[in-house]
Amino acid sequence: MSIRPVKRIVEAQPHIEGAGVRLRRAFGFGDTEETDPFLLFDDFRGDQPTDYMAGFPWHPHRGIETITYVLAGTVKHGDSLGNQGALGAGDIQWMTAGSGILHQEMPQGDDAGRMHGFQLWANLPAAEKMTTPRYQDVAGADIPEVTDDDGTTVRIICGDFWGQRGPVDGIAADPRYLDVTVPPGKRKTLPVEMDRHGFAYIFDGAGSFRDASAPQTVATEIMEEGVPDATSVDMTGNRNLILFDSGDEITVQAGDEGIRFLLVSGKPIEEPVAWRGPIVMNSQDELQAAFRELQEGTFIRKR
Repeated sequence: MSIRPVKRIVEAQPHIEGAGVRLRRAFGFGDTEETDPFLLFDDFRGDQPTDYMAGFPWHPHRGIETITYVLAGTVKHGDSLGNQGALGAGDIQWMTAGSGILHQEMPQGDDAGRMHGFQLWANLPAAEKMTTPRYQDVAGADIPEVTDDDGTTVRIICGDFWGQRGPVDGIAADPRYLDVTVPPGKRKTLPVEMDRHGFAYIFDGAGSFRDASAPQTVATEIMEEGVPDATSVDMTGNRNLILFDSGDEITVQAGDEGIRFLLVSGKPIEEPVAWRGPIVMNSQDELQAAFRELQEGTFIRKR
């Protein structure tokens, strides 16, 4: 077995999206080679309704899948096909946009005004970009949760893990999407298949993602990336994304308050990416055709 070394640590940066939602973006709208099949990852959270209430009004998607995971508050959604609903705390929606859909997502806070959720975009291979759109809406109660002997808890949203399988299925990149909590002071090793790209995103507590047997080597690599303080390697915290190099497992050492993070991996698609906004195709011609259809009112395919 080989521990995946840390390739890079990225702090999610402030962005404003939709009609004025304040969020943090860990990656997106850049080179997709290192994160393939994943295109974008946003963390939207706030204690003030003004941070999120404007929401994400009607907008198109084609050629991708959007994955929305809600931790606090509610996200109401609707689309051009007449579907509508709401995601509450612990719920997830895996939307395959396929050939095209227009939809909106409108966040609402909980009783204390808090809103917290994540959105991940996953690419679709060329053979599936024009498939029929579909939703997989999963209630939090239906997401399996497994607790190991040391108290480590894993919610399995998608993929196989520790003998359980997440409720989301039929996804092209065969991804694994986990919500992991490691108790204070515990060290945990978790499998990540060798043929997948993988990342962790910390949203509570802090911890170290490295091979504890060779800490100085990893610290040196991160320092060379421009991180100013080796302590950022030893104890990485809230709103930091850890991009891993190759290997078949990752090791995390939880800090004094424990750590909670998403662990996401998927098989690279390794196809050309032509990308503008919420539409991702394989060529500029396909991209231009999609936007032309939007203007002409033929974007939504009749089934």
